[in-house]
Amino acid sequence: MKRAGVLLLGAAPLIAAGVYFVVPGDSADPAGAPAAAASSSAATGSARADAKDRAEDKREEAEREADDALIADLPPGLAAPAKKELAEQLVSSAENSTTDWRTAYGTIEDLGDGDGYTAGIIGFCTGTHDLLTLVERYTEGHPDNGLAAYLPALREVDGSDSHEGLDPGFTAAWRAEAEVPAFRAAQEEERDRVYFEPAVRLAKLDGLGTLGQFVYYDAMVFHGPDTDAEGFYGLRERAMREAGTPGQGGSEKAYLSAFLDIRKQAMEAKRPGIDTSRVDTAQRRFLTAGNMKLATPLVWEMYGDTYRVP
Repeated sequence: MKRAGVLLLGAAPLIAAGVYFVVPGDSADPAGAPAAAASSSAATGSARADAKDRAEDKREEAEREADDALIADLPPGLAAPAKKELAEQLVSSAENSTTDWRTAYGTIEDLGDGDGYTAGIIGFCTGTHDLLTLVERYTEGHPDNGLAAYLPALREVDGSDSHEGLDPGFTAAWRAEAEVPAFRAAQEEERDRVYFEPAVRLAKLDGLGTLGQFVYYDAMVFHGPDTDAEGFYGLRERAMREAGTPGQGGSEKAYLSAFLDIRKQAMEAKRPGIDTSRVDTAQRRFLTAGNMKLATPLVWEMYGDTYRVP
């Protein structure tokens, strides 16, 4: 009611002023009291809002610290060096048709999927913001790099499949910069910051083992760290409605099966006719075999080709 009243006074200031001036002269309140009271009320409200924000920040900080403590007590899982290397090989077999992911720093092409140019070790795209962010962050420390001149164009095409301002030189500039060790390191850092570390962290908090952590990571790479229905977080929410996570007391295999089902549907909805090998003949195969630790030797198929890691 107070909010409605404030809006009413704001909408009809002359009526409010008229009401004020017919107040009897022997009123116990001085003429300036209403304004002073309003000012005091606003200040109190602001103080309360600030206190609420501080409390929420502290609560979030406390929750994060509790999560960090929980994760610190868990096995490294996919974050173990050998498992992380395996994860990159698996992703690279899907993204670049090779397990030698270090050959992909300079790859760049338009796959015709609506995301513009796809480039680098994790498939950074000119249309999905992550390539722009990579180049911006890299340029902060290396302002004279060969991609910096394309930043205005990258900002313009972000969110589209357009090449405007990028052709004809951007692809050559990308390949040239990919020979620079600092840019290779920047690609790895951005991959870890945006995709690998958040995926593994959340999977561990959901009670998932090494395979589940990889399932999250690969989904984060393909679908993006987005909250909409087809983004990674949207897929996770949908899966959680189908089956509880181990952290919620659910079955790990049942939850991952539901997640992979939903993910496959999302892949096919986004790109009808897409080859879903990364789900069907890789992750689903590992899950069916009960390889929850993603133990090697590992054999999988991707787009009809067979890959092995001893």
